Formats: sequence, C-alpha cells, structure tokens
Amino acid sequence: MKARKPTLEKISPEFGSSIRVKKHDAYIGENKPFWHFHPEIELVYVNKGQGKRHIGNHLSYFNNSQLLLIGSNLPHNGFTDRLTINGSETLVQFKPEFLGEHFFDIPEMEAIQKLFERSKKGLVFGVKTKQKLGVKIEKLAEKDGFKKILLLLEILHGLTKSLDYTVLNADGFAFEAAPQDSAKIDIIFKHVNEHFRTHISLDEIADKVSMTVPAFCRYFKKVTGKTFTKLVNEYRVVHATKLLLESNMSITDICFECGFNNFSHFNKLFKEITGKSASKYRSELKKIVQ
Repeated sequence: MKARKPTLEKISPEFGSSIRVKKHDAYIGENKPFWHFHPEIELVYVNKGQGKRHIGNHLSYFNNSQLLLIGSNLPHNGFTDRLTINGSETLVQFKPEFLGEHFFDIPEMEAIQKLFERSKKGLVFGVKTKQKLGVKIEKLAEKDGFKKILLLLEILHGLTKSLDYTVLNADGFAFEAAPQDSAKIDIIFKHVNEHFRTHISLDEIADKVSMTVPAFCRYFKKVTGKTFTKLVNEYRVVHATKLLLESNMSITDICFECGFNNFSHFNKLFKEITGKSASKYRSELKKIVQ
C-alpha cells in the first residue's frame, strides 16, 4: 500500500514580491490544513505566546517565544493551539531559489545554502539568536522590494552564525513529502489532538480512516516513522510539560489529566521522552521562570 502524504499548501506572495511575510498581532485561529508542507522555506518568530509544535517527527511544547526555520517540504501542522496573546507572530515564506536557480551556489552564499539543507530537519533557535534577530524579522513586514530582500539576506546570514540552535529531527525521520492526498493522516492527527486524554484503541482509530488494524499500523509507521501508541504517548507527555509549567496541579493529578492511568508508566515515559523526571522538569522550569 502506498503511503499517503501531507497536503501540499499553495503559497502566493503579494503581487510584485517573491517573499511572503505575515505578521499577526493577536492569534485569530488557523485555517490551513492541520498537517501540510510546501516547497517554501518557512521562518517563524513568535515574540510572546505558547503552544505545541509538531514538525516532521518532532513534537514539543513551547512557552513564551520561539524562532523556527522549517525547510522545504518538511511537513508540519498549523500550530492550531498556539496562543499569541499580548504578543505577535511573524511568518516569512520564500522558495529556496527565490533569487534565481544558482544564486545560493556562489561561494559567498555557501553558509546560507548549508543552513537551508539543515533546515530540512527543522531548526529551533535559542535565546541569544531570538534577541539578536527577532526585531529584524518583525521589521520585514514593514519593508518593500529591494530593502526586504536585503534584510532577509541579513537575517539568514545571522542565522548561519548562530550556535544556539537545535535540530528538531536529528535522529532521522525528517522526510520530504510529495504532493498527495493527506485526508487520512489529517483525520488521525485531529482525532489524537482532541482525544489523547482518553484511551484511543487501535480499532477506534483504524475505523476512523476505514482501515483494518494491521493495515493502519503499517500505514502509520510508514508515514510517520513511529507507532501510533508512541505518538499518543508523546502528545500526552507534551501536554504534561505544559501543565507542569502553567498549573499548580500535583504531578499525580497531571498524570491522570493527560490520559495516563498508571503513575509509574507515566514517569517512565516522561523521562524517556524529555530526558528527565517530571519533578526535575518542573523544578528546572520554575528556576528559569524566576
């Protein structure tokens, strides 16, 4: 059976421009497909906000701000639960060849070309880079024509100099998608997003997309690189990281609130996915916030 892929999103910059820049001062809801990709490279800067990020095979929760570079054809979701209250989000999209087929092949542009290659696995940048480049990224929305191109090149050059970045799909499963129907994967992710707090049986999810359980398991592993159970557990742990920071609930209550019915199982998975125990995670977060 051929694996279904995410939806190809068609991106059109404004007339007379080869770069698309959108700045939202308040988040008003997402209307793009839940799981999509595009040949354009996407630079996302949120100066204040929080939400889940699901990029390729990577799933995590961010709080306060984020700066991401998502490479060509790397599937990601529409950040449906992101809140940019009291802050803003700037989205910049451009084709790798927006300055011509061979512009980035010249020696002076080699570092940017390598940045584009790295971004195919998804990159998230740290505090120093956000502080240095965040304001410049927001200014892109005010620039036109030649000045917009120059500023974007300056930002990309700044990103090549950054050392405080993390590759989101470092352990492999970053894939370039092909434009095919994504109805099935879209239904699956939406269902998980809405029901991860309760038990989702394989029968239930396979039935949602009119497949037998064995066919569903093969299909899901082929498309996402992980088992369905692993994805659901990751959703639950990501939700737990959000609650550990934003609520005063006890860790036991958080465990059950996120859909786990066994505390030691929750602890084991939490440590596997985040690299530390829930109590250590919370105490480290509190120190950062203070």
